[in-house]
Amino acid sequence: MLLILIAVHLLSKDGKAASLSQSLDARATTDSCDDINSCRTFFSIVWGCLTTIFACTWVSVHPNVPPPGLNRLQLFWRRLKMMLIAMIAPEIMVGFAARQYLGARWLSKTFEFPKTHGFFFCMGGFVSPTGHPIATKGQLEGWHLGPELRKAIRNVNKEEITDKSKGDAFSKGVALLQGLWFVLQCLARAHQRLAVTQLEVATLAFAVVNIFIWLLWWNKPLDVQYPIVVGPTLSNSDSQATAPDQPSLVDRFRATILGFKTNEYHPLSSVSVPSFWSMDNNDGEANTLLVLVGILFGTIHCAAWNAIFPTPAELWIWRISALVIIAVPGLTLLLALIAMSNRLESVLTSDVIPMLEISIYIAARIVLIVLPLVELRFLPASAFVDINWSTYIPHI
Repeated sequence: MLLILIAVHLLSKDGKAASLSQSLDARATTDSCDDINSCRTFFSIVWGCLTTIFACTWVSVHPNVPPPGLNRLQLFWRRLKMMLIAMIAPEIMVGFAARQYLGARWLSKTFEFPKTHGFFFCMGGFVSPTGHPIATKGQLEGWHLGPELRKAIRNVNKEEITDKSKGDAFSKGVALLQGLWFVLQCLARAHQRLAVTQLEVATLAFAVVNIFIWLLWWNKPLDVQYPIVVGPTLSNSDSQATAPDQPSLVDRFRATILGFKTNEYHPLSSVSVPSFWSMDNNDGEANTLLVLVGILFGTIHCAAWNAIFPTPAELWIWRISALVIIAVPGLTLLLALIAMSNRLESVLTSDVIPMLEISIYIAARIVLIVLPLVELRFLPASAFVDINWSTYIPHI
């Protein structure tokens, strides 16, 4: 974390090299790219950012096991929605991954499940012969069928689970290295006083968050489409079969961001776990990590605080949006904790303020996605100068 903050400081210092009041001609005469062998093109800048963002969103997202009977288009749309959430609020994906990691760790310590089995359990990978998910603590701790379910899950071969995964350690490692390589390039540009574009700063934030996601989900099977049937048939005495009341929009947002509360999900009333189900572990560690990563994500955007913008208005829009995505995660968590503790039950706290926060945050995130693309119309000359790697690795 300290190294990342130092990197943000270096990037922000780099932005001070040229002031906003400089003219286009003045910028063009400094740090110009006059050697084709040490230059990079506009296409290479954009392509490098887009491929990294793709690895940070599409490739790194590990969905839960989907409902049965979905066709390829429905599966694609399901994953695309998670990708869009990861682009708008990547810290939510970190919190989701952390809750599943902590759940898998708890299962490993409590019931001696292998890590892969623990992740598969948290993602709704085990179902009963009647097709209902086995995915809650209550099912494993039940005095009647709990021991049989635990034994049946432990008897599943690890190879049977990994065979369902669409990714292995090599493919995950390649995607992780893509993000690390991009971070290294940005640090090298900052060290050599070369311009780092706003698109690269935004991509850097995705790459850093992506590192957390990959590490937390390293043992989670990727893109599994079919569950594994285990254990005896569940009955109403083992889990509530009555469907819960339809949750409000705020409750759905809260469950997505902070996880599900105990008894909020009823396996016998469904054929798959929710998209952001991560077992009812009620662990504050995941929410703390979510807030810290959210603040870090916004802080990295602040690295472009003094960067070159075409107009002062665009500069201040960037600054305000970066501050918003720093402040909102912590405030949202605070209000959610107040609401869950029933200390404040007014409509103002339970509905209006959270929805207002969510709306402001989404608006700020959209600005920080669109504005870097708009800024591509005007780049400083040094943005096209490539990194001199011989400074760090002689004779290359």
